[in-house]
Amino acid sequence: MLTAGVDLAAESRGTALAVIEWGAARAALIDLRLGVDDAQIVAAASAADKIGIDCALGWPDEFVHFVSAHAAGERDPGTPEGGMAWRRTLAYRETDRHVRERTGRWPLSVSTDRLGLTAMRCAGLLARLEDSGIDVDRAGYGAVVEIYPGASLRLWGFDTAGYRTDPVSRERLLLEVREAAPWLDLGTWSTLMISSADAFDAVIASLAARNAALGGYLPPPPSMLDRARREGWIALPTGPVAELINLR
Repeated sequence: MLTAGVDLAAESRGTALAVIEWGAARAALIDLRLGVDDAQIVAAASAADKIGIDCALGWPDEFVHFVSAHAAGERDPGTPEGGMAWRRTLAYRETDRHVRERTGRWPLSVSTDRLGLTAMRCAGLLARLEDSGIDVDRAGYGAVVEIYPGASLRLWGFDTAGYRTDPVSRERLLLEVREAAPWLDLGTWSTLMISSADAFDAVIASLAARNAALGGYLPPPPSMLDRARREGWIALPTGPVAELINLR
């Protein structure tokens, strides 16, 4: 099995791609690069069994309806009050609420935070993936799955404090990951993972894509499936990282 992980940014600069090859008793990081464009991501996805993308795959239904109504000169029923509870329905997807329940933290809002420009790029990327024949199901049942690297690491039991901004913290975290997953061969890319948070998260996204491919996460409940196929669904691990490989 091949899994790919993408730490997506609004432009190629800041976007990282990692590819892991899985065997019966070991896994090897066979590619890790920065400055990745959409064509490179599509090529990697075409070769992979599962690709995990660190970016919202859609927007909240309520936000989409609100913007459409506002553009048409109509009013959303909640607009006159405009309270925080109503605004939260526009800001967060069902999968974001699921993440909050599992981890105690809100993900970035695709509607109101810095994630918006990246999500616009992601929408175009999903279209290119579909055009290349790749099965894109925003709920995660196809070849593409939405990943949240920081939450995945925390659910696997790792201390993520400071890892996005501090190379020393990444080095410490990488050591913990390697101790928990001694079967993971990082080749010569450990240095890049320590120097670049984007590269680090791409590798974690590839690990989490393997987790999703094995079914090690809670999928959207049947009542939420249609919504998840519009909004996206983050595949959060339910088991330890050690379960990603079958040691013999």
